[in-house]
Amino acid sequence: MQKKNILVRVTVFFLSLTIFLQIGQIDVSAADYWPEGPAVESPNVILMEMSTGTVLYEKNSMERNYPASITKILTALIALEHSDLNEIVTFSDEAIDNTEGSGIARDYGEQMTMEQCLYAVMLGSANECAYAVAEHVGGTVEAFVDMMNAKAAELGCLDTHFCNPHGLFEEEHYTTCHDMALIARAAYQNENFRIITGTARYTIPPTNKHDEPTPLTNHNEMLYPWQTLKYRYEYCTGGKTGWTAVARSTLVTYAEKDGMSLVCVVMHTEPPSQWVDSTNLFEYGFDNFQICNIADNETRYDTSKAADAGILNNGNRAFVDIDENAGIILPKTTEFADAASEIRYDSVREDVAGTLVYTYAGREVGRADIVRTGIEIQGFVFDNQKEETQNGSEETGRRLIQINPLLITLIVAAVAILVFLLFVIKHFVDNYYIIRHNMEVRRSRREQFRKVRSRRRHRRRRRW
Repeated sequence: MQKKNILVRVTVFFLSLTIFLQIGQIDVSAADYWPEGPAVESPNVILMEMSTGTVLYEKNSMERNYPASITKILTALIALEHSDLNEIVTFSDEAIDNTEGSGIARDYGEQMTMEQCLYAVMLGSANECAYAVAEHVGGTVEAFVDMMNAKAAELGCLDTHFCNPHGLFEEEHYTTCHDMALIARAAYQNENFRIITGTARYTIPPTNKHDEPTPLTNHNEMLYPWQTLKYRYEYCTGGKTGWTAVARSTLVTYAEKDGMSLVCVVMHTEPPSQWVDSTNLFEYGFDNFQICNIADNETRYDTSKAADAGILNNGNRAFVDIDENAGIILPKTTEFADAASEIRYDSVREDVAGTLVYTYAGREVGRADIVRTGIEIQGFVFDNQKEETQNGSEETGRRLIQINPLLITLIVAAVAILVFLLFVIKHFVDNYYIIRHNMEVRRSRREQFRKVRSRRRHRRRRRW
């Protein structure tokens, strides 16, 4: 009995050891792996890949903060969308009197082009220029602010409200890192904005109020290290700084490397954390992630296979194609096939049949539109038919038969009426003599009835 107990214990031990080893050998699913981000000092940050909108890293990115002068990114975007760079902006008294802080010392009635104003807004963070731009584009600053809030809502911002075009402190003037990344991403898609925000230095020529030119330098030290070379980042392509006593330091920065474009937003931090944290986050993004072109890698939705069945193909061309410019963002340690995908049919565009939506590690990592190619289904064709060409000559070809439902309906109705008339005529012809005899009998009876009535009237008269 004792030997039996020992044998049972040994068996249980080895079974337990086997199960333990098997559990220890279970790998983490590739779809669950997301590279760990760096430690950052700033309380609110986000790093977003701009072509897909994928958030690579975030820390309290949904918390409200005061944006300070990074507000001017949206100001510049709306101005670029609703004005021409050559338009003349005139500075009102209110633009001078109602602004303080950073500026370029403009005067009452001074005139500059919209382009010059936007360089002053983005490089010099000039508050009076932002005010003048808002008045020029919106008619009033209040109307322009309404345009700002409408644009923010259009871009998907859920916790943002602007009260002015320059970012000076107001209690109800707030946003989040996530919403600011959406705004910054939309602005970067505008070519003129990219040029302006990526300019290190710019000179405003003499104006009607200033005889001397006004030099400007970009305040973003990651792009143009006008104070120290310490924070310059070689892949930086632009951005916007901000600071107020309440908002503290805020920063939006763009960077591009290896075909990948990133935007980093830092809010409510203290110098030099905005520079250090942004640089570390960019390095994290470029070192750990890659862009994969969807059209080049997707094999689960091969339109050519459908074409083999003759359903989605016309002359060896598919009726739909995957957007050749779309991509997804994935960790460099994974493969394209690791991303899950689904087709959604909620697009409002007529040329889009659906959208491929890709997810990985519990987050959306990219989309691709399934675009209609414009190929149309051909009608029935017959050989040995001729059609006139544009130059008036005739050549052998194929003619399409086009079916008009209304015309067919009219033809069917006409045939039915004709058949009915033929039936009536045939019935009349077949029964002509019978019909004639009946008519004569009726006429004879009416004549007899008339004679009878006449005799009766004659008899009555004789009695009287």
